[in-house]
Amino acid sequence: MTPLERRTVGSLALLYSFRMLGLFMVLPLLALYAADMPGASPAMLGLALGIYGLSQAALQIPLGWLSDRIGRKPVIIAGLIVFALGSLVAAQADTAAGIVLGRFLQGAGAIASTVMALVADLTSEEQRTKAMAIVGASIGASFAIALVLGPLVAASGGLEAVFYLTAVLALSGIAVVLFQVPTPARLIEHEEVGARGVHLSRALADRQLLRLNFGVFTLHFILMACFLLVPAILEGSLQVPRDDHWQVYLPTLLLSLLGMLPLMRLAEKGGRLREVFPAAIALVLVALLGFGFTAAGPLFYVSLWLFFVGFNYLEATLPSLVSKTVFAGGRGTAMGIYSSCQFLGAFVGGAGGGYVLQHWGAMGLLALCMVPGVVWLLLCLPGRTAAPDPAGDLPGA
Repeated sequence: MTPLERRTVGSLALLYSFRMLGLFMVLPLLALYAADMPGASPAMLGLALGIYGLSQAALQIPLGWLSDRIGRKPVIIAGLIVFALGSLVAAQADTAAGIVLGRFLQGAGAIASTVMALVADLTSEEQRTKAMAIVGASIGASFAIALVLGPLVAASGGLEAVFYLTAVLALSGIAVVLFQVPTPARLIEHEEVGARGVHLSRALADRQLLRLNFGVFTLHFILMACFLLVPAILEGSLQVPRDDHWQVYLPTLLLSLLGMLPLMRLAEKGGRLREVFPAAIALVLVALLGFGFTAAGPLFYVSLWLFFVGFNYLEATLPSLVSKTVFAGGRGTAMGIYSSCQFLGAFVGGAGGGYVLQHWGAMGLLALCMVPGVVWLLLCLPGRTAAPDPAGDLPGA
């Protein structure tokens, strides 16, 4: 990369990290810290947890199109302002409904596709894939950091401190955009970035892409639903003080990275992607079953580790499979639909999971997660998997 490209990619990866930290830090916190607010119930807390996904899914593609017309930076800055406003609303909220409103506004700052378009504007075609991979990797890093940082910040200042920190990060992101990110000489409607209307119908009709979209919907559905349950199990059944939850998440996440290595080695170097991909889904399902045995503390911790091994592998692999599966010229459209499905999964998992938890309890919630998970596993068994084999063929096509 040229110095300008390195500066661009580093700055935008930092910007992306700031934003995702703000969204993820509340995952291990909301079910605990907002439970005593007026109007709080499992259903309301689930809505608060997942509502950002609804506004993200609704606005991601339109804001990407808008950035093609008026420029990337104005859209990104406006999105960060909305995100900061939502954080302040949530920080000052004294009811569960106020948290819901704040989280909705946070999601309305939907700038992911615009940030990726700016990456494409400022990098050469030869370096673009690498640049996008670096920015994408910052999301995974942000998720891991947020699960540790959120409980640490909340331990000293409560849930409102986390939202105030989120607002500060958003405003810092504006400074990064203004003073660190170069301004592109001209706007380009990249085929590989952002949805294009001409490709929408074809992308929506593609069976392989539909399976991948269903997969990311299911993965984030399960993630949000589980974070309605896991923090409560740690504090209640396992009697881990909420201020110490980071001591559970940190080693679990680090060990999950080690657990991913054999899967990645088998998939990439061993040419066993068709077997490894459904095996990772199976790990998530086994973890869900383990969450039901909260009285057996060691089993719960092993299940949490298995969950993150499977989740992290699938989260890293799915976007790559979309890129390998999509038809020529449709990458941006396919990724736009994929991202919208991801956010919709977060919304339905949070809101629907909260409703089920309130009316049918923890076992009902786990059963709810198992249903789409089992369907996804069946769709991805060898011979039907959406994952390309090492030779580039598409099994099940």
